[in-house]
Amino acid sequence: MKNALLFLAGLSILFCNGKLQAQDNLTEVYVKEHIPHKIPVPYPYIREADVMWAKIIWRVIDLREKLNMPLYYPTRPIANRWNLITLLLYGIDNEGLTAYSTDDPLNEFKVPMTKEQVDAAMGAKIDTIRVPDPNTGELVTKVIQKERQLDEVKQIMIKEKWFFDRQHSTMQVRILGFCPIRLHLREDEAGNPTDEQIKSKTFWIYFPEARKIMADHEIYNRFNDAQHISFDDFFFQRRFSSYITAETNVYNNRLIMDYASGIETLYESEKIKESLFKMEHDLWEY
Repeated sequence: MKNALLFLAGLSILFCNGKLQAQDNLTEVYVKEHIPHKIPVPYPYIREADVMWAKIIWRVIDLREKLNMPLYYPTRPIANRWNLITLLLYGIDNEGLTAYSTDDPLNEFKVPMTKEQVDAAMGAKIDTIRVPDPNTGELVTKVIQKERQLDEVKQIMIKEKWFFDRQHSTMQVRILGFCPIRLHLREDEAGNPTDEQIKSKTFWIYFPEARKIMADHEIYNRFNDAQHISFDDFFFQRRFSSYITAETNVYNNRLIMDYASGIETLYESEKIKESLFKMEHDLWEY
């Protein structure tokens, strides 16, 4: 009996040592299982009869703001840490995530894009440069393949729907989709960059379709390495900072900048934000 207990104790020590060694190889004291196996929280069912008011809003997340930096960094993957655009492109390349064209003025997610079109929208293309020949010293033309310019994605445009659910007496919001925006220098006819910076919409992603891949990838938490959340949680809990750029209207969804300029665009954005608050506030009697 004593020998059997010693044998079992030895097996236990070997097993624990093997497990600790495996964890040491992962540079962790425990195995992270929560986020990699997480599924998105399903939306509750909403009846059309219960929606007594609704409004579609477009807003922009500037990734250079401190609150939004977890979506921008790292610009290149570090271990299991990805930024948002890297995750979306991985989903398009490997998980069957559909990218939709930005040419649709209503952003209805009806015109799919091919992988080649996504590459072109992200700045990947075949280019030619003049380099000196190592033997003769003369300039020769060399063909190079430019990679996707991930670090140029500095903004994310969001399309969302605000509505009041009278069944639960709550104002709710659902993100419908988002579009990465590149900030880059305009090229002249010869393909050389100029000093003019432009914004280019790349592609639209239907948010409910992307929730699965966003739910099982963690986002960096600068306050606590043991409490990382998923990308889906980040958007679901609305932990980002943004400003409104448009709302549905009789003028075919025109942008604020189409009828305002300078600081007036900020005032108009705040006016729309205030109207959303007053809409819910005025439904209650105090």
